[in-house]
Amino acid sequence: MIDLRSDTVTRPTPAMRRAMMEAEVGDDVYGEDPTVNRLEQSAAEIAGKEAALFVPSGTMGNTIAVKLHTEPGQEVICDARAHVLDYELAMVAWFSGCVVRAIPTEDGILSWDAVRQRIRPLGPHWAPTGLIEIENTHNMAGGTVYPLRAIREICDGAHQRGLKVHMDGARVFNAAAAVSASVRDVVAPVDTVMFCLSKALGAPVGSMLAGPADLIAKGRLYRKRLGGGMRQVGVLAAAGLIALEETPRRLPEDHCNAKFLAEGLSRIPGIQVDPARVATNIVIFDVGGTGLPSGEISGRLKQRGVLINGVNERLMRAVTHYDVDRAACAEALAAMEQAVA
Repeated sequence: MIDLRSDTVTRPTPAMRRAMMEAEVGDDVYGEDPTVNRLEQSAAEIAGKEAALFVPSGTMGNTIAVKLHTEPGQEVICDARAHVLDYELAMVAWFSGCVVRAIPTEDGILSWDAVRQRIRPLGPHWAPTGLIEIENTHNMAGGTVYPLRAIREICDGAHQRGLKVHMDGARVFNAAAAVSASVRDVVAPVDTVMFCLSKALGAPVGSMLAGPADLIAKGRLYRKRLGGGMRQVGVLAAAGLIALEETPRRLPEDHCNAKFLAEGLSRIPGIQVDPARVATNIVIFDVGGTGLPSGEISGRLKQRGVLINGVNERLMRAVTHYDVDRAACAEALAAMEQAVA
């Protein structure tokens, strides 16, 4: 099967499997797993933050970050299609006791001007703003990327008002590749950042939360409360180290394959997508003109050996990764052409 449902479907490389088999381990709840400790140190250095925490999932990383920066009864400002709002089981409310103040955007990229107008001070009638959250790259906007200037403007404005900024950087390595910058430069202005090892970087499981040392120490306790206190987890951290060392340089290839997919899809009657707007490894395209709902198209593609999910009845999402090369993308395009013919 050619699996374009997500970059979460990547399988560990031979180097990752060897590292997992040979990993030195200890009890991480006691802070004694040397491989986890190396991973956390490496992630902190890459992000330019004081410390980092290894967590099982991006959702847990974002959940901990929101809790660290807020108090119950506050608002979290984010984009209207943010992952923390739509795809994390309302953990902003359930675990942190906060509500979301969503800002609609065309491309998933917030501006300081839009954020500034939604900030609420402490008052007798409304929930005050507790945190600003930005998503980079933005998943459901099609892998869009924040300009570095926009990140700085949001963070500078927020900090002047005593507010913190958390970046859901699940695919921040893709963002860094797209703007030809280091991850450290991309996340420098934000207070905390979460990034996934298990998406484009290809590790089998795990994410990192990076930020100030005192917050990360507190976050370790929240991780325990959420059931994320793991024991001899160096067998997983070892794969994460390989992912950080080897995969980032390959991400531009995924971006080129996504652009190739978008260009091919744009030539299929009934499908609408603008290849010029594809910035990283995610392609969201409109199949409304085919007269077929996305679920029907997904079923037909599966019969032809291709997996692509629908976002809703009109929209579908294809995500490139290192397990799908250019030839496989060409096969997927041919299958799509047949499926909607």
